Amino acid sequence: MGNDQDYSERLPVSPDGQPSPQAPQTPGSPETPGSPANPLALTDPRMMRALAHPARLAIWQYLGLEGPATATECAAVAGLSPSACSYHLRTLARYGFVEEDRAHAADGRERPWRSKITALRLATESTTPAIRDAARLLSESVHASAEELRESYHDRQTEYPADWQAALGTNYDILHVTPDELNLLKQRLVELFGPYRRLSRAERPAGARRVHVAIDLNPWFEPEDAGG
Repeated sequence: MGNDQDYSERLPVSPDGQPSPQAPQTPGSPETPGSPANPLALTDPRMMRALAHPARLAIWQYLGLEGPATATECAAVAGLSPSACSYHLRTLARYGFVEEDRAHAADGRERPWRSKITALRLATESTTPAIRDAARLLSESVHASAEELRESYHDRQTEYPADWQAALGTNYDILHVTPDELNLLKQRLVELFGPYRRLSRAERPAGARRVHVAIDLNPWFEPEDAGG
């Protein structure tokens, strides 16, 4: 969205804000960096590249939505073996995205993992080439995942109930706005989605199913036409 790209479990920086590699103490708190209401500013290219791996991205999203979970439970989501998933989980943990959650272990042999960060933002302007390249890599990975989901729905659209087919789909529109107006619109959309995010299973009413929402705000004008 604009010059800041937001990815979160709702799964997207202040260009001058340097994030801490340590995750928040209470991920569910609205004030905590890394929560949907306050996405973590991500400017470390190493963290971006670590998360850009498709399997790690899938594991991170799964833990944020359905975790805590073990490597074996994550394996089916990532399409990997449990041992390969363990490697990716350790990599995600090294960069502060996930952590072990021994409190949810059924026994001493289990190693459940939980998400430490459920929302992040990427800076894409006023940064170094390394940060821009890493941000683009992560952005492309997220978009590829979303496109795969979209194509999967199109392939099986007729198998869904009629009420879901009527509600799902893509809407296109055109806006004529100033940058300030567009930023205000983004803020209002995030606030509008908030009550329906329901990251906790207990908050989801009967019949609720997960729906992926992607909002692209792309300029329909050339850079040299931005001023004036």
